[in-house]
Amino acid sequence: MPVHPSTTTAVSAPGKVLLTGGYLVLDRQYTGTVFALDARIHAVVQQLQRDRNRSSNQLTDSTETPQNTDEAVDPQPESVVVRSPQFIDAVWEYGVERCEQGGGVKVTQKNEGPKNPFVETSLNYALTYISYVADSKDLGSLSVTILADNDYYSDANQPGNSSQRNRGAFRDFGVKLQDAHKTGLGSSAALVTALVSALVVHRTMHPEDLIVARDKLHNLAQAAHCAAQGKVGSGFDVGAAVFGSCSYRRFSPSILEELGDVGSPGFEERLFSTVEDLDAKHPWDTEFMDVGMKLPPGLQMVLCDVDCGSQTPSMVRKVLEWRNQNQEEADSLWDSLQANNEKLRQELRRNAGNRADPETEAALADEVSKHASILIQQSRTLLKTMTEKSGVPIEPRVQTELLDAVSAVDGVIGGVVPGAGGYDAVVLLIRDDMEVIQRLNQLFESYQSQVEDDFGGKIDRVRMLGVRHGSEGIRDEQANLGNYLAWL
Repeated sequence: MPVHPSTTTAVSAPGKVLLTGGYLVLDRQYTGTVFALDARIHAVVQQLQRDRNRSSNQLTDSTETPQNTDEAVDPQPESVVVRSPQFIDAVWEYGVERCEQGGGVKVTQKNEGPKNPFVETSLNYALTYISYVADSKDLGSLSVTILADNDYYSDANQPGNSSQRNRGAFRDFGVKLQDAHKTGLGSSAALVTALVSALVVHRTMHPEDLIVARDKLHNLAQAAHCAAQGKVGSGFDVGAAVFGSCSYRRFSPSILEELGDVGSPGFEERLFSTVEDLDAKHPWDTEFMDVGMKLPPGLQMVLCDVDCGSQTPSMVRKVLEWRNQNQEEADSLWDSLQANNEKLRQELRRNAGNRADPETEAALADEVSKHASILIQQSRTLLKTMTEKSGVPIEPRVQTELLDAVSAVDGVIGGVVPGAGGYDAVVLLIRDDMEVIQRLNQLFESYQSQVEDDFGGKIDRVRMLGVRHGSEGIRDEQANLGNYLAWL
């Protein structure tokens, strides 16, 4: 039965924090514990339809509540307009063309201004897949709006009163996208996941089928994200964006290495085979364990932005170069980290998400807190060893100073610089108590780094982000379209 596109489709995907497994997760021998956050990237796709009250060659996009419609959509894939209205001049207009010899569907930016490789590549991959599997080859013309929850970007040094910059649930960041400071929550993976999923749902399935299609959407998002960043990464961020919190083992890079580029002969067939997992030679072997894992009752996760940011690809490259040159020493360190990380994951799984009477919950929280604190400190010790050995700022001195300071606050169990480390937001495991938050905010009111950093970093300001542990992955937002109306 054909699926007629709804007027509007909305999908969101979460950010992530890799609590354990930084660098290890690049190797299939090891795993990472990744938590999805409640900060999400939203993609809203609107079908441009002919307005019967206008001349026949005019188009309009509708923001009405979506309904399956039998009205004819524009038969030509004339354009896709993508807007990120929280930023200045963040509009990309694309022409759409079909490539010869099964090369797929390719978009070309028509307006001037910086390119956005994550948006452009997501469109190429999603539209190619859609064109191959949809009942109708006519994609129509589309308007796409991308919205980010506020904690994805630092808001320091932005003009105006914050209350005046909010429109509904989303903030007008007041800067160009290329000038915004990311907080390190995995915005690119969440963007790609939300965008390709919204497009695929919009054109090929009913929104309620989103969860059933998670495996295919994961495969498509991984392929698009790897192509956009120019390399085959571990994919834990896309995995969390699709499936939510989990223990993650990466897929074999060979799955994507022979896919080729959009426009190359046979690309659409290779992409379809990859997304549908039909290649017997290179089947998808990603492992998701403890999907949807939650923190034990009485514990919470918070992130603190230091408004610096780090260049993750260059850091990863340098660490891997060091590992290749010092294999035996590095493997010993990797194995020690994996063993410690696994103990921490098991500790956090104890009664996670299950409620009990307050007295039992408090006793469990005490026990978990004591064990987790020791394990987090051991993980930091090993990561600082990796910092010294590799010459890469995984936990630079200013972050050590900050983590030591926050760990001394009553109610803080421990903290790490997550993922690849560097100067991104730090993640803290704390007692789920507002008084702990208040004590941390008091510390941050006048906090500045005092030590001389080994890599030249300096922390002048620390800000508690509003983001918390989320658990849930990709989500249909059809019931929440009212949240977006101020931006459409």
